[in-house]
Amino acid sequence: MASVTAPKRYHLTTFGCQMNQHDSERMEGMLESLGWQRAESREEAGLILFNTCSIREKADQKFITHLHDAHAIKRRDPDTIIGVGGCWAQSVKEEVFVQFPFVDVAFGPGQVDRLAEFLNSDSLTAQGFFEFESFTGRLPQKREREHHAWVQISVGCNCRCSYCIVPMTRGIEASRPLDELVEEVRGLVAKGVSEVTLLGQNVNSYGRDLKDGGITTFSGLLREVDGVEGLKRLRYTSPHPKDMREDVVEAHRELKSVCEHIHLPLQAGSSKVLKAMRRTYDRERYLARVEMIRSVLPDIGLTTDIIVGFPGETEENFQETMEVVDQVGFDGAFTFIYSARRETDAAEMPDQVDHQTKVDRMQRLLPLVQRRASERAQRFIGREVEVLVEGASRTDAARLRGRSRESKVVNFDGVAEAGQIVKVTIEAATSQTLDGTQVLAGVPTV
Repeated sequence: MASVTAPKRYHLTTFGCQMNQHDSERMEGMLESLGWQRAESREEAGLILFNTCSIREKADQKFITHLHDAHAIKRRDPDTIIGVGGCWAQSVKEEVFVQFPFVDVAFGPGQVDRLAEFLNSDSLTAQGFFEFESFTGRLPQKREREHHAWVQISVGCNCRCSYCIVPMTRGIEASRPLDELVEEVRGLVAKGVSEVTLLGQNVNSYGRDLKDGGITTFSGLLREVDGVEGLKRLRYTSPHPKDMREDVVEAHRELKSVCEHIHLPLQAGSSKVLKAMRRTYDRERYLARVEMIRSVLPDIGLTTDIIVGFPGETEENFQETMEVVDQVGFDGAFTFIYSARRETDAAEMPDQVDHQTKVDRMQRLLPLVQRRASERAQRFIGREVEVLVEGASRTDAARLRGRSRESKVVNFDGVAEAGQIVKVTIEAATSQTLDGTQVLAGVPTV
């Protein structure tokens, strides 16, 4: 493999969750600190990178299609470097070079910095880096949105959900020191960031591994970050229902920057299925958490994750999930058809649900999720909501798009720049979006 010649250009494709988005921003920041420039297409790049996801089979299939496209480019230009990072790379390790011998470098999510080592080595042989995670949050960052930033508060996960490969790809949980996190947020705000999202596989368990005698609770972290002068909005993802305590809910009520939105993964409404998933809570405990949250924050935006077709899920079990969705009335839900992941206990469980049954259940679940979300959204009509402007609307470039504190997408008529926080009067609402008009100073609303 020939060494890279100037101008050095890279192209990065990201699959998966918010943690991967964060890791990709750090990867781009590191590359640009080394003199690389982003290419608009793979054909223009000397370095083609993929940050992969291993949570679901669909992400694997999509990535592999893109990887073969990159191979076609490498056939035309053998000097092209192909790199595969992220959770899929970590899950298969050296096997990546057996399956795809045209790949030059592979690295797990905790080894992003080793990509720089490889690029600076002029190596003639493929290299893989698969040790468990270090904090990518300490690398330079190239943010997609100047007004928003991800801040990684921990890596890894100590939960052992039977369907999840994350502990095998990201390792055991480790928290970053609080003073380091506060200093990072302070630096981001100084650069114009108004909204920060704290990231962790289970943010509620932040600090339990820290031994310095300082603040070791997630609610304590929220209070410290809220104290950063100039920070307008603070979000986090994702919490685990087993660790959602009153102190975090009280932080939502008391702290000005903490947004009125909680993402509380359900996964299933059947206690039998939840036990098989090893979620460590049952249906009643989850509903008690929801009741506790809404007793303090009745207007909170509450979203969730749901998996259908888990091994052993009967029609009766699925109906229990439908009942919980109807009872809770989520503001939105990410819904997934279960797919077996290698090296997880769920993949070896008996009574695997056939694909058509999974699809049928998903087709029945989605209308209920959307109907209840739409019903919840009607409460916003006639209200003025605070919106952080993100740019032009995706459905009408003449309009603007932003996000409310409740994490609702808002399309509206108005005059504002990305990054501004404005008031919008809501005139219509669907399960997905709110629609309205910006409140302008000196202009009366009808």
